[in-house]
Amino acid sequence: MDSQTKKSLKFSISIAVITFVLAAIFSVISTSILSGVIWVIGLMIVFIIVFIGVVFDMLGIAATAADEPPFHAMAAEKVPGAKQAILIVRNADRFASFCNDVIGDISGIVSGTASAVVVIQLTRVFDHSEGSTFQIVVSVILTSIVAALTVGGKAMGKYFAIHSSTKIIFFAAKVIDFVENKLKINIISQPKEASRKTR
Repeated sequence: MDSQTKKSLKFSISIAVITFVLAAIFSVISTSILSGVIWVIGLMIVFIIVFIGVVFDMLGIAATAADEPPFHAMAAEKVPGAKQAILIVRNADRFASFCNDVIGDISGIVSGTASAVVVIQLTRVFDHSEGSTFQIVVSVILTSIVAALTVGGKAMGKYFAIHSSTKIIFFAAKVIDFVENKLKINIISQPKEASRKTR
């Protein structure tokens, strides 16, 4: 097994583990929050989860569509976020995998679970038993709306990601740069020791 295959296998396993952990955390948090709020708030939370999935799907596609040269010019002028943008584009496959496959797919799964909780809440509010015609109709309608918003949102996101990839990645890079500087958390930037070795 060559080194490239080993790296790919290692990355795939790490992504699977991260997905498992994040999916469990998001499912527990969303279910616990939804169980304590009214169905209107629950519905808003479902739409927020869908929106998060659409945004991260757009970021993943933008990373694969963006080019490095514009960010090199910004980095030469020491524009905040330029270095992070270069790292995102250079690692577009991994960045896209995390955004699209991890966050995007988790959002889809969690939104489905959250929708089921909202349906149960609506069934109880309108005093219908579980498994009734009312619950089935509401479930079908809500599932269809969530699916339509997800697919339609991602289709629109793909358009913006392809045609405005530089702006989108630069905005994401500036957010990452702000978080890294304010919270002192290394998200994508290379550690100083590693960067010195590469020189």
